[in-house]
Amino acid sequence: MARLAWKYPAEWRMQIGVFVKFIHIADVHLGMVPDAGYPWSSARAEEMWKTLGKVVERCNEDQIDLLFVAGDLFHRQPLKKELKEINYLFSTLEHTKVILIAGNHDCIREESYYKDYPWTKQVIFLQSDQLERVYLEELDTEVTGFSYHQSEIRESRYAEACRGDQGRYQVLLAHGGDEKHVPIDISDLAAKGFDYVALGHIHKPNLMPEKNMAYCGSLEPTDRNDLGERGYIVGEINEEGTKFSFVPAASRSYLSLRITIQPDTTERALCEKLKETIETHGSQNIYKITLDGSYDPEARLDLEKIQETGNIIQITDESNPEYDIEVLKREHKDDVIGMYIEEFQKEPLTEERKKALYYGINALLLQGGR
Repeated sequence: MARLAWKYPAEWRMQIGVFVKFIHIADVHLGMVPDAGYPWSSARAEEMWKTLGKVVERCNEDQIDLLFVAGDLFHRQPLKKELKEINYLFSTLEHTKVILIAGNHDCIREESYYKDYPWTKQVIFLQSDQLERVYLEELDTEVTGFSYHQSEIRESRYAEACRGDQGRYQVLLAHGGDEKHVPIDISDLAAKGFDYVALGHIHKPNLMPEKNMAYCGSLEPTDRNDLGERGYIVGEINEEGTKFSFVPAASRSYLSLRITIQPDTTERALCEKLKETIETHGSQNIYKITLDGSYDPEARLDLEKIQETGNIIQITDESNPEYDIEVLKREHKDDVIGMYIEEFQKEPLTEERKKALYYGINALLLQGGR
């Protein structure tokens, strides 16, 4: 039925039930090399292109009407070669129109290749630095937005946004939402009555169906802080309203795992446990590992060796040394360590006080304890 939107005039919409199918992406960050220096970094850069290619395939398979790109298609000023590549990819769209704005990362600078680039007929680039509106007659849909021409914009420019013709579907493309990048009052924006607001800049997906708006999040996670699933939003606007949902699409995710160790845990045992855990959660994913529990202070684990177990980008050690307090007190009865232990034992050893005691002992031992 979506194809009919290209074939029949707008006044027939109510009679034939035409609707608009869309996909919403943002923060693709093409040209970025995530986790530079790690073995998987070059593969991550290519995955960003491949995932975008899969979105284009989905557009063709489902005959999507509109592909919204809500800023930061590129991680920086795009190279001419990169624009040719993305233009070719968009030229393979059989039915879909691309509505594109530039964000803070790929803002349109004076020397930018974005300026006056000869886009394929499938692309509409809202490149003005002021709100502008394009009307798609075949869909009876108006899309409003503007592109960044500088990396920071502190004015609340979307406060000036408004619906166009009340009889048409109305969509707003908006990139921002923090102090330095177009602050957004979500409630005020929702009150403007757009049929859909396609938000970009915040990398974590945030769907607000009651407000007809969403942050789709980044298409792929871009760094270790982008925990969880990433992907795009697919939706539909019709006479009854707007419906949309999140579609996970990223090649891999950053996941946070907590592993508990004991004083008798060996490096080999920990590596085997980590390997099993990583395989369970997906060996393609990238992990931030936190160690808790306790360890034998005379057999400290080699964290660098453990990090080689899989795609581990960070290990945080929150474990505590398991000291035999009475033995230490006897061995150091005539020095500051013994006095330190005696002072702590004057009050009950809560979990917090025990941690403080162990931290102090560890520091004193490293200093020689005299």
